[in-house]
Amino acid sequence: MHRPFDKSVRPHPRESGETAGSGPVPERVDPAVLGALLGRHGWRRRGGEAGRYTRWTPPGHVAAGTSLLVPESRAFPDSGDLIAEALMALARSASPSARDVLMGLAVPSDEIRWWRDVPLSGSAGAAWPAQEQLRTGARAMLIAGALAARGRAGYHGARHRRYAEAALEHVRVGPEPGNGRRLTVFVPVERGRAAVTGLLRALHAARDAADYQRATGRMEAFDAAVELGVSQELTEAVVALVRGSEGIRTAVQWSPAAGAPEGFADGPEPVEFSPGDLPALREAGARYVRDEPSVPVRITGAVVRMRRSAPRGPGSVRLRVLAGADVPQVRVALDEDAYRIAGHAHLVGLPVRLSGRLESRGGFRRLTGAEGVVPVHVDEEERDRLLKSLHENLDFFQEACGEEE
Repeated sequence: MHRPFDKSVRPHPRESGETAGSGPVPERVDPAVLGALLGRHGWRRRGGEAGRYTRWTPPGHVAAGTSLLVPESRAFPDSGDLIAEALMALARSASPSARDVLMGLAVPSDEIRWWRDVPLSGSAGAAWPAQEQLRTGARAMLIAGALAARGRAGYHGARHRRYAEAALEHVRVGPEPGNGRRLTVFVPVERGRAAVTGLLRALHAARDAADYQRATGRMEAFDAAVELGVSQELTEAVVALVRGSEGIRTAVQWSPAAGAPEGFADGPEPVEFSPGDLPALREAGARYVRDEPSVPVRITGAVVRMRRSAPRGPGSVRLRVLAGADVPQVRVALDEDAYRIAGHAHLVGLPVRLSGRLESRGGFRRLTGAEGVVPVHVDEEERDRLLKSLHENLDFFQEACGEEE
């Protein structure tokens, strides 16, 4: 069966509102799309009646004698019955490719395939780490593609991570041979195409930059490649997949129902990387982390943790970011007065606002040079909820905020 890309993702939602896991609706299946998916997944065309229908048989020797009749169009009276019978036969087929076809029909999806050149092993214990390495590296690649779709940066760190992970919630993994050599994922067009196009563009740019570095010994092509979506996250994902193998190949096939996105070929060329590319990719990743500048921000956050080594003096707090930066949490070092204000705001359930620089070191999870720490007034509904807490801690709140507040 098709499995989520990781344990946290949910099944595909049906665009029509049907429950996930139900099959495609025969009345909504385009015969041309069905034929394209059958051809893509290895089904063989065996003739038929010209202009009316084609006959397809499954790949390999699975279910020998089974065949599908697919109408050329819906112009004939029996086209609906033929499509319904074909879908039923696919649902009962033992061929893994049949499930791939049904997946492509149920939710229009772009398909990404990875091939990792590692020795075949008859041992299940040896194959398991290779399979997990392939799945982990492929997911990291898709995260990098989603980050590239969100914004260009040599190093994203924790920035936009929530957006990238949300973009992959509905990605599904196809049947796997279990040897760590091949993997196919289905990315719904409506929710995930930006991540796919971002990944494909970035992979080609990384390939060109690595070729340039190997030919000239210079790294400036990687600097320019940032504008095409290349980042430390992408180079790290490629390195993780290539390491321990003789090379990897990544290919994208667009959903037949949606067609190719603007600016991309109908059949994009696969992108390959080999162990010889590792030094350039590693150097580029380190360069991206080193050169990514800190970012001036003004954030609003709720205090979730406080710590200092003595009853008085400076301390550090952790904030859950509500606005001002696309990271989930930041750590901030505060002087004694600012620490006291943050503590009193926390006691009465108020967030605080402050300015500083979001440091790239540590993945943009630390705010330095913090200043202007003040409690934030909330809307009326939230204010009513906090009134009781505010009165119970009024003395502390006035000390923290001053009479003007």
